[in-house]
Amino acid sequence: MAQPLMPHATASWMVDSTALSFEQIADFCGLHILEIQAIADDTAASKLTGRDPVRAHELTQDEIDKGQADPNYRLQMLKGPEQVRRTKGPRYTPVSKRQDKPDGIAWIIRNHPEITDGAIGLLIGTTRTTIAAIRDRSHWNIANITPKDPVTLGLTTQRELDAAVAKAAKAAGIEAPVTDLRLDGDREVLLGQLRAERQAAREAELAGDAPAVKPLFDDPFKR
Repeated sequence: MAQPLMPHATASWMVDSTALSFEQIADFCGLHILEIQAIADDTAASKLTGRDPVRAHELTQDEIDKGQADPNYRLQMLKGPEQVRRTKGPRYTPVSKRQDKPDGIAWIIRNHPEITDGAIGLLIGTTRTTIAAIRDRSHWNIANITPKDPVTLGLTTQRELDAAVAKAAKAAGIEAPVTDLRLDGDREVLLGQLRAERQAAREAELAGDAPAVKPLFDDPFKR
């Protein structure tokens, strides 16, 4: 259920200006009945200035009249307070991590120069001015900036970073990195030798002879 914008101040006004029961006021304001009792007894932590919900267009006088006539009636709010919506802009970064931003920016500039300053700003939550200062090494603390993975620093997620890299690479016409296949031949040779060794051990075991095949690797811990 929606609640008034200033529940305690509204409750104070309703206690002083209406004959509504404490239960009705508590229900409308979203407070505990003991809080309403404290307001009525002037034992609240601080003296509140009443806020008229009728003038605030949160409640009509007709609703108050209905409530005063019937103690079991629950007041209906005319409209809830306007919700504050976050505007589109740089991502929020906790204060404890803000000092790590320059390190994360430097890492992206060094490892992914194709990512634009605007994309870095959205990814890390910083300004183009800061990015430009780190890029041209005119940042006031450039001597202490060490490139560090922003994912490890907790400034962004791996998925978001990969998406930014892929988008920047596509925009710049850069092909996706080719998988390194240089070790594939050696890997196949090694697997072939292991298979041959196992087959020879099985044949020797079936023939009742001790395996004469020398192991490919010597166990340094074997006594």
